[in-house]
Amino acid sequence: MNNPSSTADDILACARSLITAGGYNGFSYADIAEVVGIRKASIHHHFPSKVDLVRILVQRYREDARAGFAELARTASDPRDQLAKYVGYWETCIMDASDPFCVCALLASELPALPPSVAVEVRLHFETLSAWLTSAFERGAALGVFRLANPPQAEAETFMATVHGGMLSARAQDDPRLFGTITRSLLNRLSS
Repeated sequence: MNNPSSTADDILACARSLITAGGYNGFSYADIAEVVGIRKASIHHHFPSKVDLVRILVQRYREDARAGFAELARTASDPRDQLAKYVGYWETCIMDASDPFCVCALLASELPALPPSVAVEVRLHFETLSAWLTSAFERGAALGVFRLANPPQAEAETFMATVHGGMLSARAQDDPRLFGTITRSLLNRLSS
């Protein structure tokens, strides 16, 4: 039998996978119980409601993103390299289908129908990502690594939209390679 924290982590991982596959309304506690091998009551013990589950999932997702940004800063000082590694992370996830879509991007497409507390967390994720990207563009412009056509925040929003759009195009056309084609063009434009 799993220990409590492991069970909660298993539930969260399963929910993330199910959301990525079918959205907020595309799964139930019964689906999670079947995949994880526990009773629905056990899920309710950890997460009293679906809203609680998805809210906590998005909070942890955002914390993981922040940790990833810190790791990028530690391993790549050049802002272009940081953006390339960020894109490379997603390209790997899409190619090997380990995480084929940003859970927050998918939830953002459902924003009008999401419970308010989940919607707040999704928006906070986008604010966090936008702030990190804006900082990278500011540093890149200051260092002469990027030639920006627009202010750093506008470039950050365009970059984020292109990455998420690349995920969508790869999924829609059932061609994981398409993501790399789209994002390589994006990265090349920044340096030209």
